[in-house]
Amino acid sequence: MLRLLCIASALVALSVSGAFAESDPLSTWRPAFDPSGAQYTYILSNVDHPSIEGIGVGYRIRDKIWERSQGRLYVDFRPLAQLGGERDVIQKLRMGAVQGMLCSSVAAVNVSDTLGLVNLPFVVDTYEKLEAFRNDPELWNRFGEGAARQGVLVVDFTGYGSYGWATTAPVRTLEDARRVNFRIAQAPVNTDLYRAWGLRFTVMPWPDVQQALQTGVINGLDHTPTVCNVTRKFDVAKHFTHLDYAQGLYIHLMNKRWFERLPADLQKILIETIEEESSRARALAREQEERQIAEAKAKGVQFFTLGEADRQKLVELSTPVYERWGERIGAEYLEAVRRKLNDQGL
Repeated sequence: MLRLLCIASALVALSVSGAFAESDPLSTWRPAFDPSGAQYTYILSNVDHPSIEGIGVGYRIRDKIWERSQGRLYVDFRPLAQLGGERDVIQKLRMGAVQGMLCSSVAAVNVSDTLGLVNLPFVVDTYEKLEAFRNDPELWNRFGEGAARQGVLVVDFTGYGSYGWATTAPVRTLEDARRVNFRIAQAPVNTDLYRAWGLRFTVMPWPDVQQALQTGVINGLDHTPTVCNVTRKFDVAKHFTHLDYAQGLYIHLMNKRWFERLPADLQKILIETIEEESSRARALAREQEERQIAEAKAKGVQFFTLGEADRQKLVELSTPVYERWGERIGAEYLEAVRRKLNDQGL
């Protein structure tokens, strides 16, 4: 029995990275240089696979910073949860044991309530709004203020697509959705949201999702097409409903004390490179989502779009979430974000 349990656990672990079951899944991304002579090391963590553009950016940042710093600063990028789950890494980041983190937007609220803004439904919900938000100095600077008080800098973000529902049976309407048990992330915004929507949900760690889908513990998943296809969730949940209520983000967090001790020229190189590559990665993520949807359709996955009346119903049902998180984020700031983005016709 013990042997069978061990085998089952191993199979679940392999399913986390989907098709990436090779002996060394990161061999493709090894550096083409010897980092042992670096004066400074920036350990950067993430839980997902670098084939996702919003994660692969970590290696592009590594290589460009090595070149620009002439080998003085090495970005030691550790994807695939090598340093632990997100909550564990957030604690390591605060203590300085890890200097940087590409943190999912759903987990980032554990650093600062204000970071929950991007998870609120139908606020920063399109690629256009995302760029407008990032490029507005007033909105962007306020976004990171709460984290800075916790000793964490919010440097930038990349993305992994638009949120919707992957399900084992078609979901064309809100009434269909009421028959689904959705897996949602371990994040308070998401819990409040699904309660307000009146939908069944199960809060579940990401590594448990594949087995839960296969065994019927859940029959739906709140996530993006890119992640569902790359990690083979579509092997079981062969239907996807476009909801586009939020953009999935990896927020680049950095230990403030470590950064302030870095020489000024390396500070400049680090921040400028992260900003350049993050902007590029967001554009690549949008292209990747289109490719992943096309690949999924070719494999027989059906895609639907929730009707406008049902979408407006979800907006109305979200009112208590806006009120509750407005108090935590800052009602005036939340209103400023919604007003500015809507005034631009986005």
